[in-house]
Order: sequence, then C-alpha cells, then structure tokens
Amino acid sequence: MANIVAIVGRPNVGKSTFYNRLIGERQAIIDDISGVTRDRQYGATDWNGKHFTVVDTGGFVRNSDDIFEAAIRDQVKIAMEEAVVILFMVDVTTGITDLDDEIADMLRRSDKKVIVVVNKVDNNTRAIEANEFWSLGFEETHFLSSLSGSGSGEILDVVAENIVDTPIEDEGLPKFCIVGQPNVGKSSLTNALIGEERNIVTDIAGTTRDSIHTKYSKFGNEFLLIDTAGIRKKARVHENLEFYSVMRAIKAIEDSDVVMLMIDAQTGVESQDMSIFKIIVRRKKGVVVLVNKWDLVEKETNTARDFEQTIRAKLAPFNDVPILFISTIEKQRIFKAVELAIQVHENRTQKITTSKLNEVMLEAIDRRPPPSHRGRFIKIKYITQLPTHYPSFAFFCNHPKHVKEDYKNYIENQLRQSFPLSGVPISIFFRQK
Repeated sequence: MANIVAIVGRPNVGKSTFYNRLIGERQAIIDDISGVTRDRQYGATDWNGKHFTVVDTGGFVRNSDDIFEAAIRDQVKIAMEEAVVILFMVDVTTGITDLDDEIADMLRRSDKKVIVVVNKVDNNTRAIEANEFWSLGFEETHFLSSLSGSGSGEILDVVAENIVDTPIEDEGLPKFCIVGQPNVGKSSLTNALIGEERNIVTDIAGTTRDSIHTKYSKFGNEFLLIDTAGIRKKARVHENLEFYSVMRAIKAIEDSDVVMLMIDAQTGVESQDMSIFKIIVRRKKGVVVLVNKWDLVEKETNTARDFEQTIRAKLAPFNDVPILFISTIEKQRIFKAVELAIQVHENRTQKITTSKLNEVMLEAIDRRPPPSHRGRFIKIKYITQLPTHYPSFAFFCNHPKHVKEDYKNYIENQLRQSFPLSGVPISIFFRQK
C-alpha cells in the first residue's frame, strides 16, 4: 500500500512552502504568481518512523484562471481516490472563500482522513481569526505558519497516526514495475512482454483504476509485473494527466522490488524523471533505466556511449545503475530488460557472509584508513550485513560520529567494486564498538 499524503487547496495559500517544510528541501519554486510551482511536486519523507510520499498538488495546475478552478476540482477528486491522508490548506488572511467551501464540500464526501491546515497563523490576532475554519466541519483542524514552521509537528503527528506501514512480503515472486512519463511507452513494453493487449485504454472512466499484478512466466523467469500504465481518459485529462500518472507511479514504486524507469530517447532525462528516480532511491528499491524509442535516434559510432555517460552524470551520486537502450515498437532488447531486472533483484536480496565482508573490506580500510578526527584515530573493527529488505551494512568502530562523508563514499565505492550491487541503493551505518 503506497502511503500518499496530498496537499490540496486553492492557489497561493502556501502549499509549496508547507511541502518544502515537510520534505526538508527547498525544492519547489515559491512565488506569489498563481501556478508558478512547476517542478518536483512530490518527495518521500518520514515522521515518527512512518514513511510516506508528500504530493503538492499546486504544482500541477496550468494556464489561465478559468481552468484553474476546474483543475483544482479534478485534483481534489484524484487525491480523494489515491491519497491516504489529505491536507486541506486554507489561508487565515482571506477567511473562507467560495472555492474553499466547494473543496470542503467535496472532501466531506470522502472516506479518507482530512486535516484542515489553516496557514499564515503567525500572531495572536490571526490565531483568534483562524477559529472560523472550524465551521468547515472537520474534526482535525490545525493552525500553521508554514514560513516559521510552528504547528507543523502537530500536523505531522496526526499524519503519522493515519499511516499504516505495511511490511513488504518476503516470500513469493519478485515484483517489478515500469514507470515513466506519459507516452514514454510503458503500455507497449507491458504488452510486448506479456504478449497480449493487456491495457485496453478506453473512454470509460476508471479503465485501469488500480495497479494490475500480472504473473509473467516465460523462458524460466517468473515475476509479478505491476502495471499502472492505463490512464483514464476524461475531459480535461490533459490538465491532470501528469498529476494522475505521478500518483500511479508512486504507488507502483511502493509496491515493487525493482523499478524499470523508462525515459524517452528523444528528450533525455527530464526533471520529472529525476524526481521519480529520487523516490526510487529514497525508498531503496532496485532500479534499471530503460531508454525507449532508441530506433528513432540518429546514430553515430559513439551515440549510445555518450548518451549513457550523460544519463549517469545526471543520476549522480547514485549512478551504479544498469542502462539499456530499447525499442518497444521494434521489440529490441525487451527481454534483456527482464534479465537486468532479475539480476538487480538478485543483487538486492543477496546476503554476503560476515567473513567475506570482513576479508574484503578490512583490506580496503587498511589501504586507506579513515582520517583521524582532532588527533583521535578511528579504528574500524568489523563489518556485518544487517537483516533489512535491501543491502545495508554496519561498520563497528571506536568513534562512529567522526567518520566523514567522503570516507563513507569511499566505503560505498569499495563495496560496489567488490560485490554485485549494480542497480541497488545501499545504506552504510557506523556504529559504536
């Protein structure tokens, strides 16, 4: 179950500022021009040990005022379907507007947890004025100043209480999914692999409402393919196609072990692809990058090599990822994509023995010991792999807090050179011994 928390509300109530505070990075562009938020509207975060993905719907609204309200209504509907918790943001300085009333009316029909967030409450007068928002009729109404952050902890506490962290089942078949921007060729790849037209995209709303798990069993390989490619065609869907497909992609990533991230050879890696890639890495899923429509690219001797180098530069620092050039239309290398995903799954689930880890890594540490900190020598005694769903390693030493980031990078590079970890995000912890 993917835990999506959606921030909804009309323009300029401060959704992006609040989103940045939740994600902990100043990712979105903040401006008072309606709909200025363009890029990176979603990111993974955690609170009180619960993991969830925050989606700032504001970044998905386009164009002029007349379609604004329609687009916002659409987004509230999508959020009501897809999100676990909805943060309904309003602005104390304007009071309750007609659009706020309309959104509240829609949300009251939802069975999802709705938290009203009254923003810009940064003095006593506003705190008194904010009480009018209780009249919207939601039991969870919280006051916030998203600029200073006061009130955000209490809101996150309520969010965390409503998140169910479902453990990933260990047993059973590996779960793969294909994600990417609209029209990159996800359905074509699914159909080419399964060998039938699975995703009939029709004009009936809700054709592919939830992800379909298709069992793949060919050429001695078995896995579940989680498919989210079918997007509902609706009036005005072009307005919210991107928003809807992002919600689907996040859900698919959460459900999967290995993600095939498909990018378009003609456009290269775009910011939306990078946002999806970061979520895959944050959630520690395996990843294979598929460059589709390679048949449409003019090629010279080193075209593929140069293109691959460009992609790796963009994916850095985590660029130890298999990259494959495919054409779903020509069915070029599509089964190689499956082989790579299976290889990455094996890399992700491998257990390296403690003796082998220590033999290889202590030698690497001897070759380049950690730099001393204020005259204190750091001595790493032994290493072990932790029992997690993805490769994570504990390095036991005398001063774990003083191991520098660049030394941690050296350790990660040595692990990657010595063991098959391609396509797999890993974690390294230094612990007191």
